[in-house]
Amino acid sequence: MKTKNLIFASFFALMISVTSFSQEKTVNVGGAPMYPSKNIVENAVNSKDHTTLVAAVKAADLVETLKSKGPFTVFAPTNNAFDNLPKGTVETLLKPENKKLLQTVLTYHVLAGKFSAADIAQAIKKGNGKATFKTVSGGILTAWSKGKDIYLTDENGNSAKVTIADVNQSNGVIHVIDAVVTPKS
Repeated sequence: MKTKNLIFASFFALMISVTSFSQEKTVNVGGAPMYPSKNIVENAVNSKDHTTLVAAVKAADLVETLKSKGPFTVFAPTNNAFDNLPKGTVETLLKPENKKLLQTVLTYHVLAGKFSAADIAQAIKKGNGKATFKTVSGGILTAWSKGKDIYLTDENGNSAKVTIADVNQSNGVIHVIDAVVTPKS
């Protein structure tokens, strides 16, 4: 009888878990569902569009940071965004001797706190068309909009468009962007 009860209890717990995942409001990124109950790293590793970003986060030893409580807002460049950098840039950044620089570039894509697209849009409106945000690396990103689209401009004048907004995570939010933004060089 105990074995039967244990099997039933295990099955019941599994069904509750499956049901809660299926009821979560997920967003598909890179062909994979992003679950709000998972953290930034747990979701990002499943996106086929973010393999370069995940490799960079690992090389920079930022996995544990992005798994922590946060909350964080991450502007996540796609593989195509990294591919558009000058030839050899990614390979150079991934070298162990460039770890500090890689950390700076990656944390330039992160804000402390959770900022939804609506929060960013509201800040842009309040700032008469522009809003500045201090990144975890200490740099500044300027947000602005064109129609319903949100853009970020880095300290070098390069811009990235938010292509998928509000991918909620247990420890913040991800906004997918189409370019890599860089701190002042």
